[in-house]
Amino acid sequence: MKRKNILFIMADQMAAPMLPFYGPSPIKLPNLSRLAAEGVVFDAAYCNSPLCAPSRFTLVSGQLPSKIGAYDNAADFPADVPTYAHYLRRLGYRTALSGKMHFCGPDQLHGYEERLTSDIYPADYGWSVNWDEPDVRPTWYHNMSSVLQAGPCVRTNQLDFDEEVVFKAQQYLFDHIREDGDQPFCLTVSMTHPHDPYTIPKPFWDMYDDADIPLPTTPAQTELDPHSQRLLKVYDLWDKPLPVDKIRDARRAYFGACSYIDSNVGKLLQTLEETGLIDDTIIVFSGDHGDMLGERGLWYKMHWFEMAARVPLLISAPGQFGAGRVSAAVSTADLLPTFVELAGGTLEANLPMDGRSLVSHLQGQGGHDEVFGEYMAEGTISPLMMIRRGAYKFIYSEDDPCLLFDVHNDPREQEELSQSPQYRQLFDDFLAEARAKWNIPVIHQQVLDSQRRRRFVADALTIGKLKSWDHQPLVDASQQYMRNHIDLDDLERKARYPQPCQNQ
Repeated sequence: MKRKNILFIMADQMAAPMLPFYGPSPIKLPNLSRLAAEGVVFDAAYCNSPLCAPSRFTLVSGQLPSKIGAYDNAADFPADVPTYAHYLRRLGYRTALSGKMHFCGPDQLHGYEERLTSDIYPADYGWSVNWDEPDVRPTWYHNMSSVLQAGPCVRTNQLDFDEEVVFKAQQYLFDHIREDGDQPFCLTVSMTHPHDPYTIPKPFWDMYDDADIPLPTTPAQTELDPHSQRLLKVYDLWDKPLPVDKIRDARRAYFGACSYIDSNVGKLLQTLEETGLIDDTIIVFSGDHGDMLGERGLWYKMHWFEMAARVPLLISAPGQFGAGRVSAAVSTADLLPTFVELAGGTLEANLPMDGRSLVSHLQGQGGHDEVFGEYMAEGTISPLMMIRRGAYKFIYSEDDPCLLFDVHNDPREQEELSQSPQYRQLFDDFLAEARAKWNIPVIHQQVLDSQRRRRFVADALTIGKLKSWDHQPLVDASQQYMRNHIDLDDLERKARYPQPCQNQ
């Protein structure tokens, strides 16, 4: 049987609970909603760390952050950690990445044969968190300018990036269909919207009215758990109320940015249709984490609440899997074993793997219902872990009070159950499981050691001659367009799709 191509599309900071294929929502996503109707939608998909780099390193490797040193947005991602790109290359796939993956360190490929664009974020250690000085707020921390400056725009840094990401991805698909041979591809297309700053061009802003934008529920800051309170200080919101109109503007721009992502998904789907690749391509859509968007008074990510930790996940392969929904809790760490099984391969038995294949879920046969998460970055003073299983979510810390929620019956997580007598046994069982799974003193020391090494190295590398780790996409202009060492008629014929008949 011909092996299917894989088109893996990622959005950045897209909060699953806000999307129309998960519940009532004003957000307009016609292309993604169509994919969701045709495919398998995972109703409880989570990231394994609610921050860009740690989440992505776990997503591509299938291993939890503490196993691979994915502690924060400046964590070094070791080159010897196998990724789904390594696995698929060994299975004969062409592997390419167009867009963001926030790899930090000198290896900027991690198994991808090629990256079609640079990254939008720096590849160095400059964003290392510092547990040695927990009360110091670095200048590079998020602040609230994203909300206070929210509104429509003509152009932004992020629009420049995503336009290139989608264009290069479309070109990759056109090139694939014009080349000889039937080698399958795995193309990852990773956009940076709807990540803040909350601004988007008027055509997408005008898709919504202020009246369409529900306002968040914001309790008093003093009622929040300690980690939430620290996050407010991280992004300089503690004791500084936001204007209601700016909260609405930020959410409206975010909704527009979600529609912008959807329009880009539409372009990619159209390219698959035009090239005849649509029937031979498995389409996967997901993200790295969500966005609190003002709910509970919080913004951005960095916590285990549903808005920050739940991600969209839908897989569309009509003719291979029937349309359906999966209610079990799964995570983006499960994507590597899923891609390998879909490609007809098997996992290496002697290599570590935390993710579990979703193929039995895709086939309607059920499967695991469990997610483990780890967070050790901004706002933490020690590891903040999470177990999601069945109806429950347990948030574990040895420095903060542990939290317990019934997300089936209380999806907005308004009732914290750790002090409830009827949940005492469940809480005690979760706590015992977490303590057996995670050796917090050891992990804590590993994080501190890594932070100290990276701060030292980052400081040293600012002195003297700069050698950038940022990915430089190679373009050989001598092989582009018309060149005198290439036969013109032959070039024009090969570059045309569909190709004209030889005798015309």
